[in-house]
Amino acid sequence: MGSPSFRIGDAVITRIDEIPLSHRSPVELYPEIDPEAGDRHRGRLPAGAQDPETGAIGLSIHSWLVRTPRHTLLIDTATGNGKERPGVPVMHRLDVPYLQRLEAAGVRPEDVDHVLLTHVHADHVGWNTRLAGGRWVPTFANARHHFSAVEQRYGDSLSDPAAPEFRPDPVLGAPRHPPLDGVYQDSVRPVIEAGLADLVVVDGGEVLDGISFHPAPGHSIDHAVIRLRSRGEEALFAGDVMHHPLQIFEPGWNSRYCEFPEPARASRRWLLETAAESGALVLPGHFPDSSAGRITRQGDRFDWTFA
Repeated sequence: MGSPSFRIGDAVITRIDEIPLSHRSPVELYPEIDPEAGDRHRGRLPAGAQDPETGAIGLSIHSWLVRTPRHTLLIDTATGNGKERPGVPVMHRLDVPYLQRLEAAGVRPEDVDHVLLTHVHADHVGWNTRLAGGRWVPTFANARHHFSAVEQRYGDSLSDPAAPEFRPDPVLGAPRHPPLDGVYQDSVRPVIEAGLADLVVVDGGEVLDGISFHPAPGHSIDHAVIRLRSRGEEALFAGDVMHHPLQIFEPGWNSRYCEFPEPARASRRWLLETAAESGALVLPGHFPDSSAGRITRQGDRFDWTFA
């Protein structure tokens, strides 16, 4: 797998691959759509994103490495090796050379000084920890780990009977399902217990120079889009606000993994409008091909061009 890189001002962004996800029917990812709707845009995307013959779509699980003159950051940490995920076979007990790929990009785990998480889901927090001596310990032991305080409280309340109860804001509506069990316990709590967590109020404020967390709830309870600005240029790390470019053409489509359906649609619309207006480079968590690109607006419709 390649490792495409992009420059935003003084920052260099490199994709760190974990696993590709084999092509599947769009209706597998978007179960609420009419099966024929998945073919509506066939031919608009490269074959790696949607097979022109079958209409099947490809996805990816990866992280984004960001190097600035001052910092070495990882945005989202994929799935992790050896994690017990029996309900999601593609993520169950992985054994992949993710850290070797990071080192091939010139960065050792100890070189990372900040980890930023768009949300606390299995395929975005897994490499926060590794198994050592029979227990989960932080992989990036020199890094501050920045993530939503709301997601922390929600995860704590769901995983620890002794923790204070935390209920979602009623404006989000009822969750369609909870986050995957076990993820908080093996991939988040060890970072907190090691004193490496910096909890974020997701309100658009800066957490580091030129880096801010913007509210985009819906896929998860307090999902963030992470904005990077440098020398007048901008990147938006979109996490799972959208999983595939088809959602740019069809913003109303939610994936089966979106916990709060209506806020997820509203956040997607916000991201599309924001990216189209600013011209920012958009870097989602699961897009195939180069995994990055730009959004343009055509009246009330949007288009996507891979970078």
